[in-house]
Amino acid sequence: MKIKNILNGKDLVISFEFFPPKKEEMDNVLFDTILKLKKFKPDFVSITYGAGGSTHEKTVDWAKRIINIYNLEVMMHLTCISSTKDNLKSVLKQLEDMSIENILALRGDVPENNDGDACAGEFLFAVDLVSFIKEYSGFSVGVAGYPEGHNECSSIEEEILHLKKKVDKGADFIITQLFFDNNMFYDYQNLLEKYKINVPILAGIMPITKYSQIIKFSKMCGVKIPEKIINKIEGKKEEEVFKIGTEYAITQCIDLIDNNVKGLHFYTLNRSNATEKILEALIKNKYRMTNI
Repeated sequence: MKIKNILNGKDLVISFEFFPPKKEEMDNVLFDTILKLKKFKPDFVSITYGAGGSTHEKTVDWAKRIINIYNLEVMMHLTCISSTKDNLKSVLKQLEDMSIENILALRGDVPENNDGDACAGEFLFAVDLVSFIKEYSGFSVGVAGYPEGHNECSSIEEEILHLKKKVDKGADFIITQLFFDNNMFYDYQNLLEKYKINVPILAGIMPITKYSQIIKFSKMCGVKIPEKIINKIEGKKEEEVFKIGTEYAITQCIDLIDNNVKGLHFYTLNRSNATEKILEALIKNKYRMTNI
């Protein structure tokens, strides 16, 4: 089912993001994670895709497994940097043959040690990919949003102007980068409204489970972690960081739901524990968890 239709029919959408394991021995971890999270009846799950299709085969393989074994709706990430139209036509045909109807259209990161050729292809930006997909067929297309701005943009307004171009070319919904300050998300929603961007926006949630890991992600993504959270988790043992981070994410999700967020998209990092605890807490408090 197309995600744009799912969003039209529900008040609150729940989704999970996974990535193809780099090592075969980690396959069982992801299988176990999907099995544990399946009980929450997600509206869809997404599978990441490396820049230039660097994880193409593994991404497609996991998409097939999730469809065939778990019978879940899959949205496949698709990046366009260093890709050609012929390459992408082949991928889109493959997705059609698998009955996948949903794509998250991304530019993708510039490959390391890039000599300049990677950005000289037929697709320079995500908007080019959105336009190509929409011209090709009837996929439901999502795009990324950045409540704190994109690392490569000089301002949040510049990021939103790029986002508007993607929506104007046919993007159906937005999934945000992770954030830890809900006010950033609400301010972002207000800016989208100001720029007449009216498609649904799903909030990206990444529970804090490890101190070093979340510091790395926040620097990489240009995301601020509130000082009060840093003060609570710095120097703590891993199990304490997990408890504090999960409780914070529960509070964050409750506030978002109370303010009528359209969806919660959990960046699971292929682990289930934190997301399980968050959703169990929301169900216990009867927070519009109509999936179960």
